[in-house]
Amino acid sequence: MTTVTVSLDDIESVSHTALVQHGADPWVAAEVAKAIRKAEHDGNLICGLYYLESYCLQLQTGRVKGSVEPIVSKPKLASVQVDAGFGFAQAAFAKGLPVAIETVKASGTASLAICHAHTCTSLGYFTEQIAQAGYIAIGFTNASAVVAPPGGNKAVIGTNPIAMSIPAKEGGVAFQFDQSTSAVALGKITMAKAAGTPIPLGWAIDETGEPTEDPAAALKGSLVSTGGYKGYGFGLMAEVLAAAVTGSVNSLDVAGLKVPEGQPHDLGQYYFLVDPTAVSGDAFWDRLARLSDAVDAQENARLPGSVRKALTEVTIAQDVWALTQRLAGVS
Repeated sequence: MTTVTVSLDDIESVSHTALVQHGADPWVAAEVAKAIRKAEHDGNLICGLYYLESYCLQLQTGRVKGSVEPIVSKPKLASVQVDAGFGFAQAAFAKGLPVAIETVKASGTASLAICHAHTCTSLGYFTEQIAQAGYIAIGFTNASAVVAPPGGNKAVIGTNPIAMSIPAKEGGVAFQFDQSTSAVALGKITMAKAAGTPIPLGWAIDETGEPTEDPAAALKGSLVSTGGYKGYGFGLMAEVLAAAVTGSVNSLDVAGLKVPEGQPHDLGQYYFLVDPTAVSGDAFWDRLARLSDAVDAQENARLPGSVRKALTEVTIAQDVWALTQRLAGVS
């Protein structure tokens, strides 16, 4: 595979241009482009430029609305709701976050429900912003049905990620994780199929419910939950919070996320915000330090997401960058 080194500034700028060219309002495109930049910075390729072409095509067909203004409301004292209007989740979150921060500051806990949105791709991108503001964040979302229940062979829920970010005492993020409740993200199956490589056993089952190493058979069958019944339970939890609580769509009723045409995604994202010191005061930081020190004392161990390099450029596939430039109308 031929690669090219590209600055993150260029990735964000060209992505922004491509989105505007295909119908997104500039401020909406800016929010999506920032998320693409962050995904590429973190090496989260499935949530970065990998999605840009589908964003652009779906803007053209109207499957995602690029000029809608999200509506922010507070149905309860500590509940913030954002109606994304079938637009981008990144734009809806940007509108709702300041209200959610003011709410948790006053109440100690708060919830932020993003309703009727496009896929948010990287859930941790959002929980990280809450932690950077000084609050614990737990996020949930769902996606098109690709995961069968243990013992079954038909998909009923999506990869249904869960993310959690913990603030650091001095500012920033102490640690965080963002993981699907399926054994693997669907994009890794599609990428394996495109590369013509097998997948490990334990990722998926075929149409008959049998484990498979064939990515094509996996795509015709279903993914499985991570950890069997345990992961399935977390996937169900994400489904209830993201779909039922927000009034958005069930995984069963979402067409493929990257399919250009069809009904809007209509997905929900749900976040809990917690003031870490509301109950225990500075004891929170003491307990967090105790945990962190115990992990750091082990040579090859670390808390997830606690060690990251600040990059200004990344190496990506040349054909991916060429496609990005074509979408933006630049060479």
